[in-house]
Amino acid sequence: MSRARRPGDAPELALSIGAADKPGSLAALSRVIFEHGANVVYVGLSSRSDNLVDIYFELEQVVNVDALQQSLESLADVTEVKREPTFQEIFGRRVIVIGAGAQVSGVVQGAVNEADRHNIRGERISVDTIPLVGETEIAQAVRAVARLPRAECLVLAGSLMGGEITRAVEEIRAAGIIVVSLRMAGSVAAAADLVVTDPLQAGTMAVMLVASTAKLDIERIRGGSF
Repeated sequence: MSRARRPGDAPELALSIGAADKPGSLAALSRVIFEHGANVVYVGLSSRSDNLVDIYFELEQVVNVDALQQSLESLADVTEVKREPTFQEIFGRRVIVIGAGAQVSGVVQGAVNEADRHNIRGERISVDTIPLVGETEIAQAVRAVARLPRAECLVLAGSLMGGEITRAVEEIRAAGIIVVSLRMAGSVAAAADLVVTDPLQAGTMAVMLVASTAKLDIERIRGGSF
């Protein structure tokens, strides 16, 4: 899980910790981190096959990294503590594309091509997508974007969206997510930050909106249609 991050924020430290897969392991690790004055901004767990769990932390406000690592390693249920590059360093900012298959593929092509241009120059932008149909299914996916770490822009690619999807768009915009919509029937387009007719261009502009190496500012074009 993660808390909301401001654009440009980056965790100071990432730790991958092997620990016993049992109740209390996460609590013990969190207590040590608290005692060292660090703040958890992201935590993820993945099980191993040998009764161990990998617990990944991203932290900020770390005063003494070596002392923190030694304290974590001293816990009885901990098998290893490794420093890792953060997800921000590896995958960077995220553009999410949701909608129908044909339109999604066009948006993703534009987004990946544009991300490649920026990543070659040192940027880190990743593109994630899921083709979906159905008002309830798409609305649930839209709301989940606000819970995804490092997600900054959502592109809705379809021919008809409204109702509960529109309400979901309004909610994630209030949470700080930029929403780009293809020109389509329904009320979603009117609720989005930006409407773009061509799927390829929509993907390109979505990446430009989150890239630090681009000059496209959503505040200057919000409400626009292209």
